[in-house]
Amino acid sequence: MTAALHTSMLTSLPLLARGKVRDNYAVGADRILMVASDRLSAFDVIMGEPIPGKGALLTQMALFWFDKLGPKGQNICPIHLTGDFPESVVTPAEVPQVLGRSMLVKRLKPLPVEAVVRGYLAGSGWKEYQANSAVCGVKLPPGLQNASKLPEPIYTPAAKAAVGDHDENITFEQTVGMIGLDLATRICDISIRLYLAASEFALTKGVIIADTKFEFGLDADGTLTLMDEVLTPDSSRFWPLESYPQSFNSGSNPPSYDKQFVRDWLEQALVDGKPWNKTPPAPRVPTAVIAKTAAKYQEALLRLTA
Repeated sequence: MTAALHTSMLTSLPLLARGKVRDNYAVGADRILMVASDRLSAFDVIMGEPIPGKGALLTQMALFWFDKLGPKGQNICPIHLTGDFPESVVTPAEVPQVLGRSMLVKRLKPLPVEAVVRGYLAGSGWKEYQANSAVCGVKLPPGLQNASKLPEPIYTPAAKAAVGDHDENITFEQTVGMIGLDLATRICDISIRLYLAASEFALTKGVIIADTKFEFGLDADGTLTLMDEVLTPDSSRFWPLESYPQSFNSGSNPPSYDKQFVRDWLEQALVDGKPWNKTPPAPRVPTAVIAKTAAKYQEALLRLTA
C-alpha cells in the first residue's frame, strides 16, 4: 500500500471546508480546488483509519464519468470541471498532496438536495419498503425482495446534512418546497438520465449500479451544473453482475465493489463490548478490512474503465 493522506494541509490557498472525504480550497473568487483525501466515511461517521490510494481512485473514476456523461461525451448536462490542472494553483512543495487526487472546479452555489436514483432495492430503501411499501414517497409493487430490480429507476432525494449528521430521506414534494418546482423537476429528470446512461454502460463491463447519488449547483448565470463526485464507490452501490443471481435467490446482499464491505463489518463491530451505535468515535478498523476495502475500490475502477 502507498502512504495514505488522511487530511490535506495546504497553506497557499484559503481552506473553505473539510467534508467527509474532500478538502475544499478557494482559488480566487470563482474556482475551488477539491482534494480527495483517503478518509472513509460510513454511516456519516469519519473513520480514524484512511484507505491508502482511495482519494486518487475516487478522482480517477469521477473524471472518467464526467468525461463520458458531460459535454465531451453524451452531454447530458453541464459539469463543474474547469479543464485546468490542479497542481498549477499550489506551490511546488504542495504538489504531492494534490497530484492525482484533485479537481479544479467552478465555484457554484450548491443545492441542498442529494439526488439519489435507485434501480434496485437495497440499503435504507429496502428497510423503508419493508415498513410501508414505498421509498421516499414513491409507491412500489408488492412482493419485492432485498436486491430486487425495480420496474424502472426511481428518484428518491435526500436532504444534505452537515458533517457528522445523517442525510435525511425526503419526498420529491419536499424538494419542491426547498428549491422550487422547476429546479426540483430538472434535477429529477437529469439524475434519471445520468443513471440510465451510466448503468447501461456499466452492465457492458459486468457491473450493476444498484443506486447512486448526484449533487448539483448553480453557476453565476444560474445554469444547473453537475458537481462534486459522480458514480464512485463512495456515492454508489456497485454489484458484480455474475454474482447477482445467486445472491438474490438466496436473499442476501450481492458482494459490493464499494464501502458496503466496511459497513457490514461495522454492523458487527463492538465498542466497549457493545454494538457500535453509529456515532463518533468510530471503532478502529482492522488492517485486513482496510486492505479488503482498498482492493474492492480498485476492482471497481479496473472493471469499469478497462
